[in-house]
Amino acid sequence: MTGYSDRINHAFAFAAKHHDRQVRKGTRLPYLTQPANVAIILTRYGCVEDAVVAGILHDVIEDCVRNGWSRDALEERIGSKFGAEVLGAVLAVTKRRLDDDGVEFSRDEARADYLARLVDAGELARWVCAADKVHHAGTILADLGRTIDADSVWGRFHGGRDRTLVWHRGVCDRLKAVGFDAPIMSELTYLVDRLASV
Repeated sequence: MTGYSDRINHAFAFAAKHHDRQVRKGTRLPYLTQPANVAIILTRYGCVEDAVVAGILHDVIEDCVRNGWSRDALEERIGSKFGAEVLGAVLAVTKRRLDDDGVEFSRDEARADYLARLVDAGELARWVCAADKVHHAGTILADLGRTIDADSVWGRFHGGRDRTLVWHRGVCDRLKAVGFDAPIMSELTYLVDRLASV
């Protein structure tokens, strides 16, 4: 089982630097809490160190192109510091803003592109994707259990409850369709089913 390593510590420091001052949508929680939880989930399933590192870094490119950092610069830094396997996994689970011709995606097009790219994604990326969605679904369920106003939770997400459920179900179904049958899929399926029932 993967435990502490200097490389994992370095990944946390790198992510903390790039997510500095960011908070999770609709909360006051530091942004880094989500990648940290993804790393814990991956560790719980006994994933290799590259998967844990990619889990820590999975949102850096998608959410940190700002303050003078370009996508290309972030890709170069992640690749040089953490290796091609980690970079490949991070890129596979990063929603693209532009298509291959440089035309900006709509939100729905970006999600469809993400799902399409899971077909060619490697095993590491699929693990990170599943762990990310396990954390998202689990957090939504926990937040719903702590409030009397479900709309305050669903309102954090573009499109509210219905679009959030469609997205999580779509990722779960696509992972199954591409043959990803790792043990984490039982947990993801369970959480998505519970989300649909609340």
